[in-house]
Amino acid sequence: MDDTGRVFTSIRDWHEQERPRERLVAQGEHTLSNAELLAVILGSGARGVTALDLARALLAESGGLRGVGAAQFSFLKRFKGMGQAKICRLKACLEIARRMLEEKRAIPEKGISSPKDAAELLGPRMRDLKKEVFKMLILDSQNRLIRILEIEEGTVNYASPILREVFHKALENFAAAVICLHNHPSGNPQPSSEDRKFTQALVRAGELLQIEVLDHIIIGEKDYFSFADEGLMKR
Repeated sequence: MDDTGRVFTSIRDWHEQERPRERLVAQGEHTLSNAELLAVILGSGARGVTALDLARALLAESGGLRGVGAAQFSFLKRFKGMGQAKICRLKACLEIARRMLEEKRAIPEKGISSPKDAAELLGPRMRDLKKEVFKMLILDSQNRLIRILEIEEGTVNYASPILREVFHKALENFAAAVICLHNHPSGNPQPSSEDRKFTQALVRAGELLQIEVLDHIIIGEKDYFSFADEGLMKR
């Protein structure tokens, strides 16, 4: 409803200068609110619901853009007008945003010099994941990043498959050192007893294979835990 009392059920009925897409073209994307930007991505709403209405509802129910990006298909499908194609388009756009943020956090030429470097590199992508994911940074002798790899088998609670895959990939990529990271979907980065046992197993295996395990980092919602920072990377 506008100031005159008219009820609009379609963005096409709005004044042209008030439509998000037209405003983006005329004034630039930086002038749009989060809801308006989301409405442009969605493209359409549903019967009786504009794309902007839908965008506002998504943001309100999810707690903001991070919440929308982390939401599962089952949650998004609850909203009128959110079909599979629209959800896929939305998730693809938000994943592009995460990857752009990751690229922006450039690794210094001197290499990864601290747990903070590693956590800032992968934290934005890992902190919102709803399942536990294990990643590793493959480093050369100067701690320069060679590759970022995701371990596909098991979680820290099933340590043996991960250990085998970590060092198989490390050897395959001629790693001098590795940094391992995993997320806690609960948001709490404090290590469990399984995390501590697994870290000691990583260190022992690395010593046998002459591949230095520099750190094991747990990514939480707002912070991270570094075994190296806590002096826990020794046998």
